[in-house]
Amino acid sequence: MSTTLPAELQISRHDSTLVLTLRDPASRNALSPAIYAAAIAALDDAARDPTLRAIVLTGADGHFSGGGNLNQLAAVRGQPEVQAARVDALHGWTAAMRAHPLPVIAAVEGAAAGAGCSLALACDLLVASTTARFGLAYGRIGASPDGGAVQALMQLLPRQQALEWLWLAQVRSAADLHRAGLVNRLTDPGQALDEALALAASLAHFAPNVIASVKRLSADAAALPLATHLDRERDAFIANINHDNGGEGLAAWREKRAPQFPGPPTDPDPDPP
Repeated sequence: MSTTLPAELQISRHDSTLVLTLRDPASRNALSPAIYAAAIAALDDAARDPTLRAIVLTGADGHFSGGGNLNQLAAVRGQPEVQAARVDALHGWTAAMRAHPLPVIAAVEGAAAGAGCSLALACDLLVASTTARFGLAYGRIGASPDGGAVQALMQLLPRQQALEWLWLAQVRSAADLHRAGLVNRLTDPGQALDEALALAASLAHFAPNVIASVKRLSADAAALPLATHLDRERDAFIANINHDNGGEGLAAWREKRAPQFPGPPTDPDPDPP
């Protein structure tokens, strides 16, 4: 069962995974402020659903997303307030995915360009078919990147490689990104969504509070002093091992059976990010 919102964001469910599908075939699933708002609302709802274990973001009809609508962008030139509001809305979506307690997996076929590429890079895990292409061609229209692309690439790639990609407006293949470690799983054409759902199903076997804790710890691990990060790891370890799921995990280990981890993916760590 699924619903399609006016913003062309299709929301459906596959077992314990929420699937968000960008759908606008005429524009290769171009993005818009309405889509940003719909996606943020869907993420908020997902955070309150204790039966969900993962989120998959994908695109319809053979493409992930061609990015922002350039006609709309041209229409608001000279209107910095409107432009700022639109970029802030996109960034709200990026931030919501990064801060979400559930793992967010991108399933990419075809084009992931501009803001579409930024959104794919903002996901926690990335599955792509061999025909997927990732482009950050902002420089070709006299613009600079948005959606968190610069920070993502600076964290994921050596600085020189990231700058070459950003400055030269290059299009990279899924195989290129897989070799660089940005793509987790490389699939045959048409299989990215199925592989992403299988990955989500694998994650569902683990304690959701632990998944959330690791995601939170990873968010700023590189930026924190070692002592501060180690304190956070200690606090998370203690909170998780004393969580009901910690008791279930230890009991399952003693009884030589698979653990059953119920409950919402709330991070029990008492310290805020």
